Parts: sequence; structure tokens; C-alpha cells
Amino acid sequence: MTANIGGIGSVLQQMQTMAAQAAGGTANAAAATAATGSGAATLGTFSGALQASLDKISGDQQKALGEAQAFEVGAPNVSLNDVMVDMQKANIGFQFGLQVRNKLVSAYQQIMQMSV
Repeated sequence: MTANIGGIGSVLQQMQTMAAQAAGGTANAAAATAATGSGAATLGTFSGALQASLDKISGDQQKALGEAQAFEVGAPNVSLNDVMVDMQKANIGFQFGLQVRNKLVSAYQQIMQMSV
């Protein structure tokens, strides 16, 4: 999960750089872009990390639902403990994804409120 958090920091920094460029601070923005590396590569890496995280969250939810259904029909190899643990893992992953989304929306709103 650390890589995903680092990716979020990179995209937020890139968004701030773009906002500074739009506001007319091109010298400072160019220096910030040079410090973070190629903007396109950073965005591509973040996009991939975000998609992988969303896929993992979805997979965890599907696994938990599948185990819950198997337990309901009496599958002998599925215990209640496993179902509960997997449901909590899926819930924590979903909450993490929701918080990441909230931070991205907040950053976007801050950029949009900057004067041009």
C-alpha cells in the first residue's frame, strides 16, 4: 500500500504544478516538474497504481461475497471465521479507496478554486 500512497503524493504534486502553471508561475512550476520527473510518466504510473488498487478492492469484495454465499449453502471447507475476516478485509479496502477518492476530489477542488 505504500507505493499507492506515494503515487497519490506524486499526482497531487503534479496537479499543484499544473495549477501553478495556469496561474502564471511558470518558472516555479517548471522547477517543480523537473524535480518530480516526467509528468506523463508520473501520471501513467499513478493511473496504473490506482487501477490496480481498484481491481484489488473489487476482487476482495467478490471473494468475500463468494465465501459468504458458500458458507450460507453449507460448503464444508468454508468456516465462519474465514468469511468474517475476508468481509473485514474487503471493508477496509473499500474504506481506503473511498478516502483516496475523497483526497483526490479535494485536491481537484482546490486547484479549480485557484484564480487564473
